[in-house]
Amino acid sequence: MIYDISVTALIFFFIFVGLVLGLSFYFGRKKSDSSSYYAAGGQIHWAVNGIAFAGDYLSAASFLGICGMIAVAGFDGFLYAIGFLAGWIVALFLIAEPFKRLGKYTFTDALNAKFNSRAITLAASVSTLIISVFYLIPQMVGAGDLVMPLLGLPHWAGVILVGAIVITIVASAGMASTTYVQFLKGGLLIILSLILTVFILKNGLSLSPSTKDNTYHQFITLNPQLEGTKVTAAPGWQVLAQQETAGKTFVKLQQNGVERWFYLGKEDGKDVLKETLTIVQRTNGEKLYNGESKEKRKFYQVGHLSKIIVNGKEVDKTGAVGPFEFLSTIKDSEITRFLQVKLTDGTDQVTLYYPEVTAGAKFMLPGLKYKIGAGASLWSKLDFVSLMLALFLGTAALPHILIRYYTVKTPRDARKSTILAIAAIGGFYILTLFIGLGAGVNGVMDVESSNMAAPLLAKAFGAVLFSIISAVAFATVLGTVAGLIVASSGAIAHDFIDIYLKKNLSDDRKVKVGKIAAVAVGVFAILLGMAFKGINVSFLVGWAFAIAASANLPAILFLLFWKRTSSTGIAASIVVGIVVSLAIILTSPTMWDKYGLGAENAWHQMENPALISFPLAVLTVYLFSILYPKKELKVQEV
Repeated sequence: MIYDISVTALIFFFIFVGLVLGLSFYFGRKKSDSSSYYAAGGQIHWAVNGIAFAGDYLSAASFLGICGMIAVAGFDGFLYAIGFLAGWIVALFLIAEPFKRLGKYTFTDALNAKFNSRAITLAASVSTLIISVFYLIPQMVGAGDLVMPLLGLPHWAGVILVGAIVITIVASAGMASTTYVQFLKGGLLIILSLILTVFILKNGLSLSPSTKDNTYHQFITLNPQLEGTKVTAAPGWQVLAQQETAGKTFVKLQQNGVERWFYLGKEDGKDVLKETLTIVQRTNGEKLYNGESKEKRKFYQVGHLSKIIVNGKEVDKTGAVGPFEFLSTIKDSEITRFLQVKLTDGTDQVTLYYPEVTAGAKFMLPGLKYKIGAGASLWSKLDFVSLMLALFLGTAALPHILIRYYTVKTPRDARKSTILAIAAIGGFYILTLFIGLGAGVNGVMDVESSNMAAPLLAKAFGAVLFSIISAVAFATVLGTVAGLIVASSGAIAHDFIDIYLKKNLSDDRKVKVGKIAAVAVGVFAILLGMAFKGINVSFLVGWAFAIAASANLPAILFLLFWKRTSSTGIAASIVVGIVVSLAIILTSPTMWDKYGLGAENAWHQMENPALISFPLAVLTVYLFSILYPKKELKVQEV
């Protein structure tokens, strides 16, 4: 997409970044032992921790990813929100209080509380690191997406900027500053999302939405001449080529020396050529947008209603609507979505975004992204169940969520924090439904990055709202990344180096090593954020949830609720959960496409591993606990 730098956005951006860094330096001035660095000394008030929980959880995946996925795929995108929220039920009823009683300040501490096993220490620290890294990837991708419109910097520069700021936050004061950053941005994000939803409802629905910064583009439709299925002529254009891919026909036309691709479709029962959005990547490095250079600004924001039905009648616009009227009107109307297809034109790589009219009722029901109804294959059904299982079970096993239970004073405070987090997160996810749908029908979608749906929608209502929401979204990324890096540094410094390698670090030394580890993890996260550019962040987070559900949750549940659980069973289940889930992810269609091997050539068609990896981990902890039972402590008689 083509963005202009906003001075207002820059001002708010630097205000928020300054505030975040100020908090870090304030807490950094205080004496920091290992307990305060990794768990804020267990002195955080439960209400602050509850909102900080929400801040931790409402990451780039929630605000950027879910809104973007709803805008692109309708209700299927909202399924992520349902899965994310449902996972807190497991955390509330099974994990919160008993987990608080077990640990000191890391996930490994809790698992090893009854065993003092080096195998558990190694497995759990590796698990924490892998899950945190997988969760870091989407945060960094989202950060790069946000910085492009804010600062006019390329994606890679945004990723580096976030990494540098977060490393500073964590190296300054650890969990104390991270908690208050999360508290601040969690509260602001919920308030601003409510304000944005009010703007959406007040603006209503329109066939040709126009905004202060962006006028809706009327896409060209041509009436071609055909011989059979071959396009031979188009009024005012020269026909150059025709290709069929993914069951669709695309035609290359030329006018005044400019080459464009059109999509052959139907309109009122007639064959028509519809304008597409085209990006051509040439081997000499030149990149063309709709046949021209980026500076010509011929690449548009999209996503609109093609037909509005109110009470059985077609209208051009609705005016202000209520929440339920907004949803019902979209259900009764028709939406023009833009879908992606890639093809090769000689040596050029061409990415096309072609329009497809979708019934509102279809948009508001499952099936556009996850094929679970008519036409669904066994793979698609299994993949959907696997995703829901990962989202439901993964929440209670995420390391950066689990360590937050150690920041409060008592198990009762842990439970109250969780209840407040559920209320805050649930309210926010309801708002994402309106924000995502609003972005999908208001002509603001950046087809290159669905992650920008919410900020660009805010931009449609004015520079100030866009500036504040983008700055808070950036703070969202900062806070979540900071929490993940704290968890990772604890796994490296405290669990692996101090306990597993038996280095017996002093308290000051443990904090210092943790800060060095934070820098290393931050640099690694920067590199991964660059590599995964363009992938929806909610989709990427699904992988982290799947690994957490597979590697951590079986061990936690068996430890808490089965007395015969052994250290060997816990360590083995963590290893199996990690290995199996990673094997499925690294051979998935998405990764096969990343390798340049083609998604259709992947060894299997599952994107989400939890359906296979979680049961195997459960079976492993059970069988290994039976085969290698825990050793009973012998009490010597005096």
